[in-house]
Amino acid sequence: MSDPNIPDPGRGAKRSLVARLVESSSQFANKRGIYLGRKSTKLHVALYRRTKGRLGNRMPGWPGTRILLLDHVGARTGTHRTSPLMFHTDGDIIAIAASKAGQPTHPAWFHNLKANPDTTIQIGDRTHPVRARVADDAERNVLWPKFIELFPSYDFYQRRAGDRKIPVVILTPRT
Repeated sequence: MSDPNIPDPGRGAKRSLVARLVESSSQFANKRGIYLGRKSTKLHVALYRRTKGRLGNRMPGWPGTRILLLDHVGARTGTHRTSPLMFHTDGDIIAIAASKAGQPTHPAWFHNLKANPDTTIQIGDRTHPVRARVADDAERNVLWPKFIELFPSYDFYQRRAGDRKIPVVILTPRT
């Protein structure tokens, strides 16, 4: 019998050992209230930038899951920050999920983008100016299943978040 707290990869797909380890260790930490985002972010960003996105651009064990660097400015402090995030592309738009690994509050970058929506992202060695906006319900209903398909733990994150509906943020190119 399968554990209802562990997401199904869907369509009978076989997951690699690395993928299973990444997923289970993330869920183990989250179930115990351990959120590693802030502690590992600086190292991840430095590695990504130094290698121009050659390292740190994929989720280990999930070769189809890509990572971008999101620059944002603190809504209250004005401090410049960078967050590595998984993303989904759909035409000209790039979508990111404010999951915070299923924690009960939105990530700081989400609040920062709402206050300062014009920002930049880095994908690989290229930087792009973008404008952020929260997806409406219809857009989220289309995009959310794609996030789960991309990385099945998003389903776990939504269940873990309880009443907090994980927002999807759409990044559109700025001229």
